Amino acid sequence: MVDIIQVKNLVKRYKKADKNAVDDISFSVAEGEFFTFLGPNGAGKTTTISILTTTLSKTSGEVNIAGFDVDKDSSKVRQNVGIIFQNPSLDANLTAEENIRFHAILYGLYPFRPTFSLMPEDYKSRINELAQVLGIEKDLFKAIKTYSGGMKRKLEIVRSLIHKPKVLFLDEPTVGLDPASRKSLWEYLVSVRKQDKTTIFLTTHYLDEAEDADRVCIINHGKIVKLGSPTQIKKELTKEYIILDSKDRNKLKSELVKMKLKFIENADIKVEVDSKNVQKIIQGIKVPLSVLRINSPSLEDAYLKIIEVGKEELGG
Repeated sequence: MVDIIQVKNLVKRYKKADKNAVDDISFSVAEGEFFTFLGPNGAGKTTTISILTTTLSKTSGEVNIAGFDVDKDSSKVRQNVGIIFQNPSLDANLTAEENIRFHAILYGLYPFRPTFSLMPEDYKSRINELAQVLGIEKDLFKAIKTYSGGMKRKLEIVRSLIHKPKVLFLDEPTVGLDPASRKSLWEYLVSVRKQDKTTIFLTTHYLDEAEDADRVCIINHGKIVKLGSPTQIKKELTKEYIILDSKDRNKLKSELVKMKLKFIENADIKVEVDSKNVQKIIQGIKVPLSVLRINSPSLEDAYLKIIEVGKEELGG
């Protein structure tokens, strides 16, 4: 597959800083990939995204988006990306449609037209399609100052997709959205990926949104600490375990010892296992069980483990 994002030895150091905010990182993202970029506050995540989207200059390294260098061809890069930043960037004095129309004109999609009625039919159709997906079609001609925070977020999403970008950068895209709108957005983004081969570059604090990513990149202290599929990362950093108990706990512990299983005894008994052996272990226990739960680790479990290790390394 063709790499639509290429980052090589990227470094960013701010003036008067004693260390790099982004410290010699390299990665690539394939066309049509769902790529998630994770990291705690101050890890270098926002700095990296700002460089990739041409809103911040780098100190050194190479960054190419859709075949264009972010320094030499910044305007071409911007034509090929859509961006939804964490903080709103809308003009509150305009209507929703005017915000979208001027954005489309700035991107060179259409010549200037002073009113919606004078815009081409494909523009009108595209706006209506996107607005219906996010449920704001009735509010397109209302002033932004009347919009709630969630509605503003929906409008930014519509605006970022109007020019059918090759890469869509999503920085906390569902903050402020209700569960129904959040679900609707992700369903639409899945269809966009399939239809247009749009590459999605996501940052989020909702780690369940990253579970469906093709790959996850975790950055901490300016360096990439893990890069791989969610399954790979979870397998490397966390283990599946079974929670057990019995009215005859001593007999249960005796059976676990005979099976050469390590366990931790607290309110219940926690047994770390390999997913392939879960059924075999359960079948091997003869004492009646009063508690039986299988816990499969999440990406959030793995992520938190990485961040805790990072804190320990800094002595925090």
